[in-house]
Order: sequence, then structure tokens, then C-alpha cells
Amino acid sequence: MNTMRRYRNVTFVILCVCAFFTVAVSGQEFPVATKTLKNGMKVLVQTDHSIPNIALYIFYRVGSHNEGPGTTGISHFFEHMMFNGAKKYGPGELDKVMEANGGANNAYTTRDVTVYQDWFPRSALPLIYDIEADRIRDLSFDPAKIKSEREVVASERRLRTDNDNGGLLDEQLWATSYIAHPYQWPVVGWMSDIEHWTMEQLKHHFEMGYAPNNATMVVTGDVSPEEIFALCEKYIEPIPSHAPPPLVTTVEPEQLGERRVIVRKPAQLPLVLLAYHIPQTNSPDYYALNVLRTVLFQGESSRMYQRLVDKDQIALDVSSSVEPAFDPNIVEVVAQPKQGVDPQKCEKAMYEEFENAKNAMISDTELEKAKNIRLAEFYREVRTINGRANTIGTYEVFFGDYRKLFDAAKNYSAVTKEDVQRVAKAYFAANNRTVATLIPENAEEKAKP
Repeated sequence: MNTMRRYRNVTFVILCVCAFFTVAVSGQEFPVATKTLKNGMKVLVQTDHSIPNIALYIFYRVGSHNEGPGTTGISHFFEHMMFNGAKKYGPGELDKVMEANGGANNAYTTRDVTVYQDWFPRSALPLIYDIEADRIRDLSFDPAKIKSEREVVASERRLRTDNDNGGLLDEQLWATSYIAHPYQWPVVGWMSDIEHWTMEQLKHHFEMGYAPNNATMVVTGDVSPEEIFALCEKYIEPIPSHAPPPLVTTVEPEQLGERRVIVRKPAQLPLVLLAYHIPQTNSPDYYALNVLRTVLFQGESSRMYQRLVDKDQIALDVSSSVEPAFDPNIVEVVAQPKQGVDPQKCEKAMYEEFENAKNAMISDTELEKAKNIRLAEFYREVRTINGRANTIGTYEVFFGDYRKLFDAAKNYSAVTKEDVQRVAKAYFAANNRTVATLIPENAEEKAKP
């Protein structure tokens, strides 16, 4: 998954993730108050007085899919720039002031969104709104700071992609899986683009991407909706709206045959990545696909782990991942072959397991276990104010309505063995597959004439 995160020293977040609901979550709807500000920002507030702490997330609907040749990586760049000074809180001051008041922060960028996270005690509430308003309204475009942060992003690309075998192969997988849709761009951007963004491009991207009407704010914790709405009206509502990013209308054509990409470079072990095209996150098949992935990949008792790691003993690990997406997406599969094992042996075993899932329905035990795993993960997430903020925002932004999260248990329970078999047949076909393989290249062999 090509999500770029800005890791920080966040001791305070431990308090936030330990804040549990005072009532059982299962089967209940927790109240969420909503308000749309005059400038178009939607605000969602969920009250939890169990501890005097707050989690605040702002989801901006801008990511690498809003970029193009010449501007790739620009959304991720602003993830960095938003911590580097504005009119009131200059370079370095945002973190100093927040940490001095017991708070912490982070952010992440994906192909579809850039999300900013604040965790802080109730006493810092007005301060956090002042900080957020400052950087949304008056972000600094100081050329020296832009130059410095551009070098930081270039260094990050070298570290996490160019010099990281998994990151490099993953980038090649996405670039090969998509031939038309902008999901093919790497979130961090191509190096030649990172080096050449212009000031005009930066200002334009910020204006459209960080417009209040292009954002959703979620606040959970020791607050009341009334006080949050009042703070929003004071600090956020005066910020003017702008035209949001243009809609991405490009539709990825149906894949009509297997695609392959091979990367040869020095490495200790080979690596195999598979990608299969699937629908966007709000698709009716979302829950059935998650159940299928759980049966095949989740844990040491999963079919793929049992086959590749335990039975055939040809891989060290095998897993699968999917990130939320506005548009038709891919599900990734990662297999780590053992030393001396031909990567194609891992491929063959995985394809056989996919065929087994297509040709026969999973067992009742597998179905029930997969549902229980998914529901347990979901409930663990929403039992904390931090996880709840992220879940509420994710459902609001990617599913179109936060209230759909209350149907998660019902939707997982409704998945049948027939549904699982159907999605296996629909999406895990050879013609819908892209394969990326890393072949270790020995330095001595490379030097041979």
C-alpha cells in the first residue's frame, strides 16, 4: 500500500487509543451530530466523555489521482508543507505549541485523500482550531522552505521507493495495472516531477485541494456538538471556499489479458506481487470481497498461508491488502518466496487456491470465522476515539454517508457462501491479473560481460 505517512514522536496518542466506549458498540448506533458550514466544509461530531481527550481528523478530497504528468507527488508534498509554517504559527512553531499543550499530530496521503490528524487534551481545543485555521487560510509559500521540503520529499522517495525493493516493485505494479486512470501515479511522485514543480502549480493545487468545501472534519471525544460548531463558525467558516479539484472522469478500460513486469536488482530474496481489478470501496461487493480475502489470507490458518507457508513450504509469508478508493481499485497480493524457490512456484500455488475458491464454495466454518474476524477488527477500531474518528470519516468520504458504518455488522452477516464464490469468479481471473516479480540480481553476475 503506497500510503505516505509523516511519522512523529507521539506519546500522547497512547491516551487517545486507550479511550474505550462506556457502552458496548456492537449492535448500537452512537450519536453523530453534523453541520455544514457556510463555506461548504462538513463537520461531524461524536461525543465521548470517558476521558478528557479529543481526536480531530480533517479529510481533504485530494490525492495523487488529482495529479498528472508534471505534477505527480504534489499532494504528498503538501502533507509535509502543512506542518512548515503559516502566518501566525511559523516554521516549527505548530509542533512546539501543540506539544507544549499536550497534543500530537500526524498526516497521511493516499491516491484519493490527504488526512490530517490531531490528538489533544480538552484544554487545548481552541488552540487546535486556531492552528488549523491558520494553515488552511495562510499557509506559507516561502521559496526557501519549499526548496528544503522538496529535498526532504526527494530523499523520502529514494529511501522508501528507489532503495526499497518492496516499494519499487509496488510502484511498478500500480503503473502496470493501470493504463488510463491516474491511480497509476505513485503517491510520492516521480522524481523528475518532484524536482520541477513550479510555484504556480503549487499554489493552484493548494487552492483547489485545501478549499473548505473540499474537506470533511470529524471530531470525537470529550466535546459537545454545540461547542465544536461554535469553534468552527469562529475559526473555520470565515475561510473562503474555492473551486474543488475537477472530477476525474477517466474510466480504466477492462483488462483483457495478464500483464507482467519484472524488476531485476540486487536483493536477498525474490518477491511476487499480484494485482486484480476490483470495484470502488462503496461497491455492493465490498463486504463479500473482504470475507473472501479473510478466508484466503488472514492469519496462519488462512488457505494461502496453509498452502504456501505450512504445506508446500515455498514462502515465508503471503498477505493481501486493499486501500479505500473513490474509483475502481486493485486488490494486492504479496508473496515472499523462500531462498532458492522459483517465484513461479508461489504463483502457481496461489492461482490454484484462487481456482479452488471459484470451483467450490467455502465451508460454513470458514465463512463464520471470516465474518467474526472482520467484525472483531471493526469493533476494535470504533472502540477508541482515534479509530472512531477515522472510521466515521472513511465511511462519510468513501461510502458517501457515515451512517453506513452502522450497517457493517448486518452487511457482513448477510454475506453468503454463494456471494464469496461469485466474487472469486468475478474478479480473480487470469485476464484481470497483473504480476510484478522482483528477481535478485547478483552483483558478480551483473559485472560479467
